[in-house]
Amino acid sequence: MKCSSVQGWRRACVAVAAAGMLVGPVSAGVAYGAPSPDPSASSPAAGAFPQLTPEVSARLDAAIQKVMRETQVPGVTVGLWAPGKGSYVRSFGTADKATGAPMQPDLNMRIGSETKTFTVTALLRLVDEGKVGLDDPIGKYIGGVPDGDRITLRELAGMRSGLFNYSEDPDFDKAVTSDPQRPFTPQELLDYSFKHPVGFPPGAQFEYSNTNLILVGLVVEKVSGVPLNQYIDQNVVRPAGLTRTLFPTGTEFPDPHARGYTNQTATGRVEDATNWDPSWAWAAGAMISDLQDLRSWARTVATGTLLTPATQAQRLATGSTGVPGAGYGLGIFNVQGWIGHNGSLPGYESLAIYLPEAQATLVVLLNTDILHNQQEPSTLFGQAVTGVVTPGSVFYLPVGAGR
Repeated sequence: MKCSSVQGWRRACVAVAAAGMLVGPVSAGVAYGAPSPDPSASSPAAGAFPQLTPEVSARLDAAIQKVMRETQVPGVTVGLWAPGKGSYVRSFGTADKATGAPMQPDLNMRIGSETKTFTVTALLRLVDEGKVGLDDPIGKYIGGVPDGDRITLRELAGMRSGLFNYSEDPDFDKAVTSDPQRPFTPQELLDYSFKHPVGFPPGAQFEYSNTNLILVGLVVEKVSGVPLNQYIDQNVVRPAGLTRTLFPTGTEFPDPHARGYTNQTATGRVEDATNWDPSWAWAAGAMISDLQDLRSWARTVATGTLLTPATQAQRLATGSTGVPGAGYGLGIFNVQGWIGHNGSLPGYESLAIYLPEAQATLVVLLNTDILHNQQEPSTLFGQAVTGVVTPGSVFYLPVGAGR
């Protein structure tokens, strides 16, 4: 889950306010200035997905390098895989401006709002165990929530609660930018939200809000009896077979990792945000992963490997986001048939999506969150790649739809 204001990256935490995850203007097409895809177009059949031949790879290289030149992104890694069609894995640019070290496919990266897919999966695992119900009111578990007797867990996971997004609060913005290494507690984050009125009745509309996921994380902790990071590690990360994915409790960042660069600072100047404390994002965006783990996770979360079929069906039952061709389910997007989430927080962006018809997976990881012409660079890369391989199903989401 970003927006056009100074508080943008905190709003999305990274991957969508009107849509929720990946970002890109509705008017943008396959790449820069190309015609927009038909939002009603169906996803391509598996047979329509091209072989990832040297010729197609060269087209992908050119499309990605074009985005790099125009956005001035320091470094990016792109992975694309489809059974029977081959694979494409490339890194471009630098991982560290100071040393000139190249971007590489094996680097650890902060993944922002891709964290939401893990947190909601944790909640849904508890649903499958019969320990919580999606239509339970949040007030059953957490006190002091405005409209807590009416807002359900389903509405929190689906971004339809009406609760104010704490990361848009001016005092929160001031606190983070003045001391980026300050740790925050979940309750401190909620306090920024709860001083504002509820925006609309529960379920009335879609509005991307990090506040929702903080509450979901607290429910997981209360019901499971263990800290969120431990529950996700033991019940989501390990069962999914992920080995380089973690939920940090501080500023820890395993090597090797790319340096991350942001202009979401008190001065507006570009700074190295690599070691900023991600606790302000917690259940909404604090996690770390890498290319291969996200490749596996994109398929797992889209196909429901860790959940019962009935619960996965509820997860994928998307509602309108107000963006043509983009729906949001329970902590997950469906954008032109590509299912998954994006992420953004200071210095980093991610995109991990899966196209069921072709069983294709796309992962994009980059070491900046600086917008280009008010567009998310991760979305621009996603548009460029899908524009080459699935021109009838181009991934796009407007800034503010999520992150």
